[in-house]
Amino acid sequence: MLTRARMLRASQFPLARLPSSAMSSRTFSTTLRARNAMQKIVVANPVVELDGDEMTRIIWKKIREELILPYLQLDIKYYDLGLEYRDQTNDQITVEAANAILKHKVGIKCATITPDEQRVEEFKLKEMWRSPNGTIRNILGGTVFREPIILSRIPKPIPGWVKPIVIGRHAFGDQYRSTDFVAPGPGKLQMVYTPADGSPATTLNVYDFVGKGVAMTMYNTDESITGFAHSSFKMALAKKMPLFMSTKNTILKKYDGRFKDIFQEIYESHYKPLFDDAAIYYEHRLIDDMVAQAVKSSGGFVWATKNYDGDVQSDILAQGFGSLGMMTSELITPDGEVIESEAAHGTVTRHYREYQKGNETSTNPVASIFAWTRGLLHRAKLDNNAPLRAFCEALEAACVEVIDKDGIMTKDLALAIHGRDMKREHWVITDVYMDAVKAKLQKKLDAQAKL
Repeated sequence: MLTRARMLRASQFPLARLPSSAMSSRTFSTTLRARNAMQKIVVANPVVELDGDEMTRIIWKKIREELILPYLQLDIKYYDLGLEYRDQTNDQITVEAANAILKHKVGIKCATITPDEQRVEEFKLKEMWRSPNGTIRNILGGTVFREPIILSRIPKPIPGWVKPIVIGRHAFGDQYRSTDFVAPGPGKLQMVYTPADGSPATTLNVYDFVGKGVAMTMYNTDESITGFAHSSFKMALAKKMPLFMSTKNTILKKYDGRFKDIFQEIYESHYKPLFDDAAIYYEHRLIDDMVAQAVKSSGGFVWATKNYDGDVQSDILAQGFGSLGMMTSELITPDGEVIESEAAHGTVTRHYREYQKGNETSTNPVASIFAWTRGLLHRAKLDNNAPLRAFCEALEAACVEVIDKDGIMTKDLALAIHGRDMKREHWVITDVYMDAVKAKLQKKLDAQAKL
């Protein structure tokens, strides 16, 4: 086990990368006294925490120290997925973290940097390491589900969306594991499949180039598509919402047709009676028809998408509901036993640069807070821990009520409301918002304790 991939008690979390002003001794002492004064909810089994980068790393620490650990007696298996440590360990820390999630069933992940050439130079990296999300997904399998955190105060660019839309992205293969090629000039492009059993190879003539061009091959597997289907059907049942799966099988008759056929077979053999009992249904739709239907709908369904489609449509979904900062993201294995939850946005580099200069920043922490609650809700489900579930629901409600009822919000949400008329008094810095969430959470927990 790598030295920083270890369980840390609350008092052991390093303050590295945070300036001394980030947590004064007075604040830390007050936090410790508050922890000791209250009876914490006991969480019987561990969760795996995956720390991240830049502005989200700073916010992540405040969430852990002020909104989670004061209330929960929690065994955290901590893995530092900050870019410097991934480079130091040749990215083995990411593999160990993924395997730990498989073991303990719950992973809770901060946003991380996927380096490009500029980042390689900035951090003096050994190489351009792959996306940690991609590495984790390849080890865990499963499907990434994204769901909006709906606010009544924030205007929606698609106002008809009054019910949530949960989008499931098949996070395996397709363009993201493709092999692409630049043809330097005239020539014949072929695709060859050589069976492992020694039987004759199949050669397909793809195109005869008369000049320069590009080409790509991509793939998927029945095993992965089957897992995608099971995850999607289980999510629809859990949400009690109909499921749609979209492809372009009229063009990709064999490739996308395989997705369509596997989903239909699994639905009829495993899930149709369960869907009937829940008064929901499943349908396959062409992707263009599905997009049109989604925009015209009021929401209230689960949408299973192929890898690239899900990448694009999940961002459209976020903006349609008002904000990319108000979107949950959960990777769920086909058996429903393992979850890795995270925010659906990046490390907010622009805000981090301002933070480094000592300027005030107003970064929306809601999706990061929900990364913790959604992971802990799965822990509560696995352990049958009702107090933990109630705590998570109270924290999520506090996040929303502070914005919707109290009008306390970060700059991105204020901009969505006021546009060019936004003034400084319309928004608060991150710490002020999170302090308001903590105060409201405490009121909710106090009220629960009196029941």
